[in-house]
Amino acid sequence: MKTTIWTVDKNVDKQEGYQQIAQAAHFLKENEVIAFPTETVYGLGGNAKSDVAVAKIFAAKGRPSDNPLIMHIADKNQLKDIVEEIPEKAHLLIDQFWPGPLTIIFRKKEGVLSEKATAGLPTVAVRMPDHPIALALIAESGLPIAAPSANRSGKPSPTTANHVFEDLDGRIPGIVDGGSTGVGVESTVVDCTEEIPTILRPGGITKEQLEAVVGEVRVDPALADENQAPKAPGMKYKHYAPNAPLYLVNGTQSFIQKLVDEKQKQGQVVGVLTTEEHQGDYRADYIFACGRRSDLKTVANFLYKVLRSFNRSSVDVIYSEMFPTEGVGQAIMNRLMKAAGGKIIEETSEK
Repeated sequence: MKTTIWTVDKNVDKQEGYQQIAQAAHFLKENEVIAFPTETVYGLGGNAKSDVAVAKIFAAKGRPSDNPLIMHIADKNQLKDIVEEIPEKAHLLIDQFWPGPLTIIFRKKEGVLSEKATAGLPTVAVRMPDHPIALALIAESGLPIAAPSANRSGKPSPTTANHVFEDLDGRIPGIVDGGSTGVGVESTVVDCTEEIPTILRPGGITKEQLEAVVGEVRVDPALADENQAPKAPGMKYKHYAPNAPLYLVNGTQSFIQKLVDEKQKQGQVVGVLTTEEHQGDYRADYIFACGRRSDLKTVANFLYKVLRSFNRSSVDVIYSEMFPTEGVGQAIMNRLMKAAGGKIIEETSEK
């Protein structure tokens, strides 16, 4: 399969840009799958009503079929076509954060969406992306678009069209190239089917921001339980992993350097994931700075790019600093924990 790339300026009102959007939307109407930019990461979209299209998403990604997909809409009016009801707190969140990096879980309307897209669950995850290309593509298709991140399952999510091409060239018919994404980590997923909203996946909208709008918000303990059936994307399986083993290190820079030295003495090529503030503290084969510790939004923005940079190196093992879990730090640590498969080295341990 030849993968076509349409390069589209964010000003999609331009005639040439809109023609390319129309071409990509035609594929979606024909139950094909297309990669496109959102404000978080690139998504791999298909007709959410079609079992055929959804099956192509899972096949292209190599994604387990019990991992539900997020439905993307371009207009709030589309929501009533796919959900049973919109609770009051969901209304408040929609008014505040849509379009934006917030996915809301609703009770789904039966018989509308592909059961494959919702993994047979009675609920559905929906968001409205804050990106002009994504909104134009969804609107032109006239469909709710099921779209996970446009990468091979388990690998770092793509924040550029080139990342998508690296993973999915020849596996999908097209990629809409709209440049780099903004937020860098996926949307926050919040369940609004109960009285107290519950975060199922931390992301671009923080717990503190949600609570400022609706009051108490819980964090689902199932985030740490890999044995539970996932209610939302990102709740199961190892994700975001680079090719080399990744270890999170809860310790000082000198302790991390000690780990690096030990591996280098064994003849291994070692990488360190750090920030601009600490980049000069290490002697390793590959040292990649992931934004600034003083501004965790920059860490979120560059996280997947850095993980992919390690894939283009010859590292045998990677050690990563850890980050505070306040604000967007919760999303950063969630992604790093999954990328590391939960492997943490404590400075106080015997390791």
